[in-house]
Amino acid sequence: MESFKFILVFVLMIIFPGHESPLFAQNENRNASFRKAKNGIYVIAHRGAHKGIPENSLAAYQKAIDLGCDFVEIDVRTTKDGKFVSMHNSTIDEYVKGARGKVSEQTLAELRSLDIGSRIGSEWKDTRVPTFEEILKLCQGKIGIYLDLKAASIPALVEIIKKYGMEGDILWYIPASNMKGIKELVTVCPTCVPMPDAGPSSNIEAVISHVPAKMLATDMGELSENFVKTAHRHHAMVTTDEKEGTPAEWTQIIEWKTDGIQTDNPAALIEYLKTRK
Repeated sequence: MESFKFILVFVLMIIFPGHESPLFAQNENRNASFRKAKNGIYVIAHRGAHKGIPENSLAAYQKAIDLGCDFVEIDVRTTKDGKFVSMHNSTIDEYVKGARGKVSEQTLAELRSLDIGSRIGSEWKDTRVPTFEEILKLCQGKIGIYLDLKAASIPALVEIIKKYGMEGDILWYIPASNMKGIKELVTVCPTCVPMPDAGPSSNIEAVISHVPAKMLATDMGELSENFVKTAHRHHAMVTTDEKEGTPAEWTQIIEWKTDGIQTDNPAALIEYLKTRK
């Protein structure tokens, strides 16, 4: 653990020399108020509200909007012909009956010809893989986006995002170990919102000192009361992936004053939060 911390700090010093990063001047809204959570804590629909609905589909994202979630999580990958789509896995094997292959080896037209809904139920037959731009059109002005950068060009994505004026509506999940990617993001888009995964709480200070982050991402393996307190002390909020997705786990997360939960069951989480009001 200590060696990981040392390596991370060393990398930060090389990429962002000096304690006061020039990126702060480029992103002066680092401590600005963020969109307010609808139910006291941000509800992030993991791969959309996909209970009984094809995951990472427009239908799953629309359901999250209808439920009143704060964000939808999308996984962005690049097709063979350079188009951006949302699919969690690197292959189509688990999404389409009788089809195999990598997303990166399929053209957009080939991917769009696939039915990713029938395996869930006949009512979802002919559900198609959504493009990144289709997702932006659906979510614009209705819900925030938690962007999990799987395999895509940051400048190219930013160009599309700017077309819709959504720079401040998207949280970019990029592990702090990928400082090259974070640096590229804040350089090409100073008003975009990087959300690094700092790893252990001992890394938070080093990450926050060099990254204009208003939000940190983590999971239940790293989340603790100390993690949240440390992040808050450095003016960053915290969102975590749930592990068990139970009321007991949600209660612990909230008692630690965590700011957001990424869940596979947003409907249940929202109902739970309403009972606490």
